Amino acid sequence: MAGGLLSYGIDVVDAYRQYGVYTARILKSARPADLPVLQPPKFELVINLKTARALGVKISDNLLSLADEVIE
Repeated sequence: MAGGLLSYGIDVVDAYRQYGVYTARILKSARPADLPVLQPPKFELVINLKTARALGVKISDNLLSLADEVIE
């Protein structure tokens, strides 16, 4: 939204939910060393078409169809 062309990263809401589950397990006396290392469950692709147009970059329709969010 601030002008970036493309972003690919974790879904922050899902990550915080996962942190909450871990915290609850620790508060219920689970040892942190016994907890598994988790990978982020979901990644998001966001494409900013306004910035792409300003830079003269053509984004393929295939990539646009894969995006989780497209900023007009």
